[in-house]
Amino acid sequence: MAKKHVAVLLGGFSAERPVSLSSGNACADALEGEGYKVTRIDVTRDVSSVLAELRPDVVFNALHGPFGEDGTIQGILEYLEIPYTHSGVLASALAMDKERAKRVAKAAGIPVAEAKVMNRFDIGNKHPMKPPYVVKPVKEGSSFGVVIVQEDQSHPPQVIGSSDWRYGDTVMVERYIHGRELTCAVMGDVALGVTEIIPVGHTFYDYDAKYVAGGSKHECPAKVSPIIYQKIQTLALKAHQAIGCRGVSRSDFRYDDRHSENGELIWLEVNTQPGMTPTSLVPEIAAEAGHGFGELLSWMVEDASCLR
Repeated sequence: MAKKHVAVLLGGFSAERPVSLSSGNACADALEGEGYKVTRIDVTRDVSSVLAELRPDVVFNALHGPFGEDGTIQGILEYLEIPYTHSGVLASALAMDKERAKRVAKAAGIPVAEAKVMNRFDIGNKHPMKPPYVVKPVKEGSSFGVVIVQEDQSHPPQVIGSSDWRYGDTVMVERYIHGRELTCAVMGDVALGVTEIIPVGHTFYDYDAKYVAGGSKHECPAKVSPIIYQKIQTLALKAHQAIGCRGVSRSDFRYDDRHSENGELIWLEVNTQPGMTPTSLVPEIAAEAGHGFGELLSWMVEDASCLR
């Protein structure tokens, strides 16, 4: 039986274009290795007409950032009735909006950090909450625009209110959680392993720590107690289901074990379009669970559908 024709969407026009090109090409190469007919599409504004003419059996969505993971391309694919990988319109839009995603997660019993949504110009020279805290754009990925305000800072960073800020006027101010950065992948209805991310030469897991070789170390599986490990898996699956994700997702956590082993475990966000670059977390976690890169991608292609 002939394998499906897969169109891999990559590149695009968000700030995360370089990551998407890397992810998309890695996925396209692997899918070709699995015997699929693959067409690579560097996404521009005419992507709907390109796809309507091409009519692939499946779209593998390797886009990152706005348009690619906020429900927009998903809506186009629903309209064209082309099955696609990852989450659907609603879950994609919801997960991209950090504040609304947190509301849904909290309602599902998932522990989240206290936060408030503000216009960045309202922050001014007065701390919006007691430091330390984090200021982050409500609708950006890959840690773009994330600013950590330390306990000893006398006033908020000036960049938040400056003309150099490129991440929209609405920001989320969130209590800073000390401790370790942990992440868990979900594949379908199964939580895979937990990895600890240890930034190298970075104060937190920022863009370079994520995507530049040597920017971070991944401890896979994470060296935490079995109770915490299982709790993270349970919460990751619960977030995946509460937000309505499909296919593969990845939930990020902070774990403060400075004072006790049980410590404080906080869910940060769910990523519906996790990276698939050579340094990416989900392929590593899947491999640890016994799913090679080609097998993981094949599963995603066969799992693709509309009305997700």
